[in-house]
Amino acid sequence: MASAAVSASAPPAVPVTYGEAGIVPRGDYAAAQADYTCTQNWQAYTRDEHALFARLYARQMALLPGRACDEFTHALTHLRAQRGIPRFEDINTSLRRATGWEVAAVPGLIPENAFFRLLAARRFPVTVWLRKPQEFDYIVEPDLFHDLFGHVPLLFEPSFADAMQAFGISGLKAEGLHATQYLARFYWYTVEFGLMRTARGLRIYGAGILSSGGEIGHSLHSSRARRVPFDPLRVMRSRYRIDDYQSIYSVIDSFAQLFAATATDFAPLYAAAAAMPDIAPGVVLPGETILAPMADSGDHAIGTA
Repeated sequence: MASAAVSASAPPAVPVTYGEAGIVPRGDYAAAQADYTCTQNWQAYTRDEHALFARLYARQMALLPGRACDEFTHALTHLRAQRGIPRFEDINTSLRRATGWEVAAVPGLIPENAFFRLLAARRFPVTVWLRKPQEFDYIVEPDLFHDLFGHVPLLFEPSFADAMQAFGISGLKAEGLHATQYLARFYWYTVEFGLMRTARGLRIYGAGILSSGGEIGHSLHSSRARRVPFDPLRVMRSRYRIDDYQSIYSVIDSFAQLFAATATDFAPLYAAAAAMPDIAPGVVLPGETILAPMADSGDHAIGTA
């Protein structure tokens, strides 16, 4: 995840919170380099932290069958983190071989420009600190478990890995067009909180859902959530909150649809979004098609707002 953009030449500092929330990001930013990367310091993790990570991993593995997309389920076998917090260097050995990517340790939330620069260089930022036990079911900020479990597995898939680099390159272009907020929204509603429509029902591919015990059920089964077909302009206009379950989810038909969208020139979409009003978090547009909550069988109905 990223935060509000700052100058690429600015020294590391606690970023301004992005999205709509009132939190101060956690993390030791004084230990970061100019690009906001730092060292993992794996030896400093306690036995309790390793045990908490393993519990989080086991809980998610129990919740994901029949809910996570097939691509994620297959890619998760590469992570090998069932017993505790892995060393980033060990992950990088396998990840570089698979797709030429690597994970880069960061203190926590980082500015959007630093985030997109890392993606463009095929480096994914992973937070070094782990949540507290009382945050087992829900955490506002991205922590080590969210980043590793939610994001890293799909980086082993070549097509998805290439699409992530395209996000980074698009982010660098968006800076020059003063449109970073629109790409950040696109990323939020896809890579972080995206759903996919399949022949067997809705499936999750967004890292923010995959790594959350509570949001898995909320995103697929809750009648309080709204699920709308993916539309690039719609998501670029849509604001969001980072401190609660999402009220709107964007649903793609396939990764091919998402990859095609990331391969296009976003400049016309930025201009169109800038000329239209923002959509407040949770708002369903008049006449917008919505997907009903998915039943346990995987069936779902389609309705209209």
